[in-house]
Amino acid sequence: MGLVVTLGLLAWALHGVDARALIDHLRRANPWLMLETIALATCTFPLRAIRWRLILRGTGGSPLPLGSLWHATAIGFMANNLLPVRAGELARAYAARQALPVRFTTALASIAVERVFDGLLLVGLFTVALVVPSFPRDAMIGGVRLAGLATAGAAMFAGILLLALLVVHRPAAWIALLGRVAHAVLPARLADRVTHLAEGLVAGLDVLKRPGRFLGVVAWSLLLWLVNAASFAVCFRAFGLGVPAEGAFLLQGVIGFGVALPSSPGFVGVFEAATRGTLAIYGVDATRAVSYAVAYHIGTFFPITLLGLASLSRMRLHLAELRSAAAAED
Repeated sequence: MGLVVTLGLLAWALHGVDARALIDHLRRANPWLMLETIALATCTFPLRAIRWRLILRGTGGSPLPLGSLWHATAIGFMANNLLPVRAGELARAYAARQALPVRFTTALASIAVERVFDGLLLVGLFTVALVVPSFPRDAMIGGVRLAGLATAGAAMFAGILLLALLVVHRPAAWIALLGRVAHAVLPARLADRVTHLAEGLVAGLDVLKRPGRFLGVVAWSLLLWLVNAASFAVCFRAFGLGVPAEGAFLLQGVIGFGVALPSSPGFVGVFEAATRGTLAIYGVDATRAVSYAVAYHIGTFFPITLLGLASLSRMRLHLAELRSAAAAED
């Protein structure tokens, strides 16, 4: 299914594109600004590791070593680039479990918490681009109104956060309820397993009831996505595109929603189609938009992939282990 989505979106992104002009745009891109783009985009991964240290804690709430969290983060995003179906989330939790005194499910829940914060910040910054007076109110991508997309995204992530807050403040009651339901519909051994997994997941939500750490996660999340948006904005300059700075917020938001679709490793096709559709709103023609997308995508693909492979080697893990991370026993 991911391959079908990738091929379909690639076909859409490339239709009407002049290959010779695309290569010419790539050659004329400012190399120094491209290096700055790649550096900014790569800096977001250490920022993720620092933020993760606030979310994921060891036994008794003790902070975990940043080095191990960095290696797990790099491995996870490398796996997203090389393995299908967003295997990087599971690979990251698996790597954390191998290096740190944490349960697999707790690490996985902490990554889910990250994704909720990411979603809320993406929607918030996305909305900034929509409320600028010069932005067309009825702008659409793929037949979807962007204002409606922002509203739906905000409602979804806010709902998830609210549910997580309810669970983390009364974990015993929710786990007991889950246990009763599980034993009513599942064999006893499997029901016990589900309850055990739920306990690990709830442990990963602990940051939501710690105001200081919670605000810290918000602050690091904002910095992370501002740096990421800066990488898109610098790349606009590298290609001489007349896209305003707030267009970077819009672009990263559309890409953020787009990568939720099933696709091939590295989000090939999704990234290019999302970029073409977004830049068209600002009057960028298809060939220049796709040349921008190709340069950004390839330029930012390799650094974290190589860093992740280096971390994989340092931890003496193998890609084959990451492929089976979903089956890892807690």
